[in-house]
Amino acid sequence: MPTPVVFIHGLWLHATSWQPWIEHFTAAGYRPVAPGWPHEAPTVEEARANPDAVADLSIDEITEHYAKLIGELDEPPVIIGHSFGGLFAEKLLGLGHGAAAVAIDPAQIKGVLPLPLAQLRSGLPALGNPANLHRSVALTEKEFRYGFGNAVSEEESAELYRRWTIPSPARPLFQAAAANFVMHAQAAVETGNNTRGPLLLISGTADHTVPDVVTRSTFKQYRDSTAVTELQQFEGRGHSLTIDNGWQDVADAVLTWLKTQNVN
Repeated sequence: MPTPVVFIHGLWLHATSWQPWIEHFTAAGYRPVAPGWPHEAPTVEEARANPDAVADLSIDEITEHYAKLIGELDEPPVIIGHSFGGLFAEKLLGLGHGAAAVAIDPAQIKGVLPLPLAQLRSGLPALGNPANLHRSVALTEKEFRYGFGNAVSEEESAELYRRWTIPSPARPLFQAAAANFVMHAQAAVETGNNTRGPLLLISGTADHTVPDVVTRSTFKQYRDSTAVTELQQFEGRGHSLTIDNGWQDVADAVLTWLKTQNVN
C-alpha cells in the first residue's frame, strides 16, 4: 500500500493550492491528501465569501484537527506543511503523529529569537491591529506581493493572489509572536524528541514572511535531538515557492529526500 501524505497549507492560501503537488506525489507512488483547516470552505470562492468561518482558530485547535484526521489513516503519513502548515507539521511529528515531516518556510516556533524587519512587515496586516486577534484577515494584492510574491514577477504574483488567496485567522500569528513570553505557548514543539521520524526544513533565501535566518534558527532548536533533522535552502526563492513557477523543483527535492530516508 502506498505511503499516505498529508499536505497542510499556511495562512492566506487555500488547501486546493496543493493540487499540483497532489498530482505529482500520486505519480511518484504516494497517497496524498490536502485537508483544509477547521471550517475551511471547499473552494477559494466560498472561503472568501465567508471569512468568519475560520476566525479565532488557534494553533492547538488546528493541530488537533489534523491529528484526528491522521488518526483515521491506516498508517502514519508523511506530513508536509508550508508556512504555518510547516509549524503544524513540526508539532504533529514531535507528538508522534507522522512517519516523517517536511516543513517548508515554517512559521517560527517557541525558542526562535530572530525577528527580521521583513518578517515584521509581512505580519503587519494581522499583527498591526490588536483587535484582529479574534478576526479573520485578508491580504491586499500589494501585501501579498511583499510577503509571498517578492521573488517572482509582478504579473505572476498578481495571478497567484487572484487564484489562491483566502482570509485567514490572525490568532496563530499573535500566538507565535508571543510564544517566547508564554510558559505553555501553543507554538512550542517537542524538538527534543529522539524517537520521532525524520524532519526536513526547507527555506527560501529571499523569503520575507519567514526569512532564511528564522528557518536556520528553527533548525538549531533541534540540536539536542538524535532524530534525523536536515535543512535545505533554495537560493532566491520567496514565500510563494510552493505555488509559483518553480514549485516542482521544491517538490522533487522533497521526493528525493523521502527516498533517502526510505519513506516511500
